[in-house]
Amino acid sequence: MTNDGQDDGSGPDDRAATARLRGLPSRLLGLTAAQADRLVGEGLAGADARKWHYAALVALLESGPASQATLSRRTGIYRSDLVAVINELAERGFVQRAPDPDDRRRNVITITESGRRHAQRLDALLAGVQDELLAPLSPAEREQLTGLLARILEHHTRAAAHAPRESSA
Repeated sequence: MTNDGQDDGSGPDDRAATARLRGLPSRLLGLTAAQADRLVGEGLAGADARKWHYAALVALLESGPASQATLSRRTGIYRSDLVAVINELAERGFVQRAPDPDDRRRNVITITESGRRHAQRLDALLAGVQDELLAPLSPAEREQLTGLLARILEHHTRAAAHAPRESSA
């Protein structure tokens, strides 16, 4: 916001928000998530990468080669979007796509040595982004915040998984 109250497109000016708005945890989480997403996006863009590139590489590093369907489940990337991510990573030599020897109808995605090195560079880059995002917090506060956020997410993820599904009948 500009001093004359006009929106300059730079995002919410929390000083202008009412006390009630400033105190809503959901609002604070949303605004902080938007800042985090911006910082991560900008940081990864500087390395000619995107967050889905990182997610796919890390999933392959941690769990080994995977079919596209398995990689989709591990990363949360929709299968249709994952194809483009894999194509981009394969074009750069970070992953290889090969027919599954057990089922020739599907592909197995494997990270390459170049992909391992790229993932390590992205790890270092994202560690710096995390430091920038969490700059006002002490190491203990960072650990506490991470634990609390994980607990909230786990609660709602578990609740969603156990929610009754609507019948289409």
